[in-house]
Amino acid sequence: MTDIFSTHNLHPEAVEILKGLGRLRFASAPDPDTLLKEGRDADILIVRAPLPPALFDGPTKLRAAIRHGAGLDMVPMDAANRAGVLVANTPGVNAATVAEYVFFAAMALLRRFRMVERDLRTEGWTTARRQTDHARDLGDLTLGVVGFGNIGQRVCEIGRQGFGLDVLVHSRSRREAPAGTRFVELDEIAAEADILVLCCPLAEETRGLVNASLLARMKPDAIIINIARGAVIDDAAMIAALRDGRIGGAALDVFAQQPLPADHPYLTFDNVIVTPHMAGITEGSMRRMGVGAAEEAERVLSGRLPLNFCNPEVLDAYLERFPDTET
Repeated sequence: MTDIFSTHNLHPEAVEILKGLGRLRFASAPDPDTLLKEGRDADILIVRAPLPPALFDGPTKLRAAIRHGAGLDMVPMDAANRAGVLVANTPGVNAATVAEYVFFAAMALLRRFRMVERDLRTEGWTTARRQTDHARDLGDLTLGVVGFGNIGQRVCEIGRQGFGLDVLVHSRSRREAPAGTRFVELDEIAAEADILVLCCPLAEETRGLVNASLLARMKPDAIIINIARGAVIDDAAMIAALRDGRIGGAALDVFAQQPLPADHPYLTFDNVIVTPHMAGITEGSMRRMGVGAAEEAERVLSGRLPLNFCNPEVLDAYLERFPDTET
């Protein structure tokens, strides 16, 4: 029987589709050792956690690793290519969900929500209201967006059309700039942005992108929102800037180490919002990502190529393993 292995639970609609394709199993834990032990015999992997490269070693009947989401950093691409395994993803399906989180987090920081709520609960009405003397309006600010994929484009659209913000974009691939936005270099976006949103993929050139040098260029009341990957930020530099009051605050949904340790310094700052990598997770987005991944699995198991085929360089090797595939 066809074996489908998922690193995490899935939306019920996705489960229903996948159970119609074969035996569906879920990992008992998402750590590399467990995934290697339990996922070894799968025909299809549904990926919501980093896969160990060794999962692709040796003889395998694995056809495809399908990302439940867009980012491919959880899939060891070199290992998949060597094994002749297809990689697919579900890009764009949670872009609006993540973009909504960006503005929720921005407004919570600008309106000092954590401090207002804390003081209201512990010190009372009058003390809490004093926090608002330092609150800021969103509409007067400059939005800087690093990365211009599906999420970055949606953040720009909401910022410009929804709130009338001035929007700056920094991206490796410069598409045509939407009306009311312009592409700038990294130094300029750091210096000009009141709200800096990190939407870029994790790559060698983006690892540690927010470092001491970039933070030193930023306005002292600017805020950073990271919905990219934790390693895009140099944590030591960010913590130092927060401690010294050289930055206005941050909303961090992703971290270099996940789960975030209970004693992490980020948890000590009133002007830092931390969330458990949930910017793209709602019931609706889970349904869209899960069903999208299940539909890709259905394509592969029916002898077709995935719609969102991420490693076309593997095609010849894959066809040697599964020669009946339609191309």
